[in-house]
Amino acid sequence: MPDETKPNQATGPQQPAKPAETKPAEVKPAAPAAAKPPAATPAAAAKPPAAPPKPTGPVPEPWDSEMVSGFKRRFGSGIREASTYVGQKYMVVDASIVREVLQLLHHDEQFDYCVDVTAVHYPKRERQFDLVWILYSFPRNERIRVKTQLKDGEAAPSVAAIWPTADWLEREVFDMFGIGFEGHPGLKRILLPDGWKGHPLRKDYPILQQDTEWVKINLGIESGQ
Repeated sequence: MPDETKPNQATGPQQPAKPAETKPAEVKPAAPAAAKPPAATPAAAAKPPAAPPKPTGPVPEPWDSEMVSGFKRRFGSGIREASTYVGQKYMVVDASIVREVLQLLHHDEQFDYCVDVTAVHYPKRERQFDLVWILYSFPRNERIRVKTQLKDGEAAPSVAAIWPTADWLEREVFDMFGIGFEGHPGLKRILLPDGWKGHPLRKDYPILQQDTEWVKINLGIESGQ
């Protein structure tokens, strides 16, 4: 009976079994990285955002009333415009009918107070001046403006006989703008000396200009001294 504890001499000693060979895992190439956008140039990075559009300002709106309709029926195209601007009512009137319109506003429409008479100068325009009467009605509690356009050297009708307050107001317009008023009881300068040359509220009158001749004669000094 053979000894089972001894190795088989015929077959020799048995070698331990080799482990099964394993193939290395296949390495897949990495996917290419996504292309990065080009960096912004300094000029592009410093460019400010576009400014938002400016809001539109108020615009005149048509003014229609029984009074305005009556003037239009009477004077036709002589009433060039009747509008309101930010709640302020105004009429633009031809210079040939402006005194009659102003008189009707006083007598028939109860505009019993002449608040102001003033002007605006547009030197590049053919009719360089807007002459403006600001009127108020105490009974109606209403304020309106009447405007007309004048050429340089063209006179306006005086309304001092209708509103006594217009006396000094017209003198100020004459002094500062050089606009004459036909029928004024005593049209002369009110702020500057009578002999002063020029009209300081005209836009072609330099802000530092003085009548050097008047200053030298009347004050005995050089202008600006």
